[in-house]
Amino acid sequence: MVDILGERHLVTCKGATVEAEAALQNKVVALYFAAARCAPSRDFTPLLCDFYTALVAEARRPAPFEVVFVSADGSSQEMLDFMRELHGAWLALPFHDPYRQTLVFPSDWLLVQRPIRFSHALLQLSGGFLSFHCPQDRARHGSVPGIPRECVCELRKRYNVTAIPKLVIVKQNGEVITNKGRKQIRERGLACFQDWVEAADIFQNFSV
Repeated sequence: MVDILGERHLVTCKGATVEAEAALQNKVVALYFAAARCAPSRDFTPLLCDFYTALVAEARRPAPFEVVFVSADGSSQEMLDFMRELHGAWLALPFHDPYRQTLVFPSDWLLVQRPIRFSHALLQLSGGFLSFHCPQDRARHGSVPGIPRECVCELRKRYNVTAIPKLVIVKQNGEVITNKGRKQIRERGLACFQDWVEAADIFQNFSV
């Protein structure tokens, strides 16, 4: 993952900034795509927090593991509140980083390049784009010419994230170990990490 995020900066829930290369070097990285307004995200986040705490925060020898939150929240404050309320002491892409720009989440969001009269209020996003959250408007305008489907943010496009929450486990070079991290944690708990770290082929000096 250093190969992809290495020149970027990440943030903590306390607002501190860290260099991604230093924070992610020689670690299994979990990209966590989620949002505060998403009920399944709020349901899974405490479980991920317990998983992270056991492996990293309270471990005698911290595991080579880091979570990077890729927010789908509607504002930087909403993202920060979500992190402070339920998240573990992991990292996040800054709200305005183009790698995490809010797009079509959940499935009834639509991104358009120009104002269109909808039955519900429009929400101004960065980069001059507008989005709405209204299933009936999506059905009516889902084929509006000019909708920039190619504008999917880099990380969501790269890892084919079409729904949240999603936990994608990756190697240092960004190659996917599994895109079913959420399912594996629910079903196997800490045991799944050993498989991840072996697949990542990184230095190991920890105990689960």
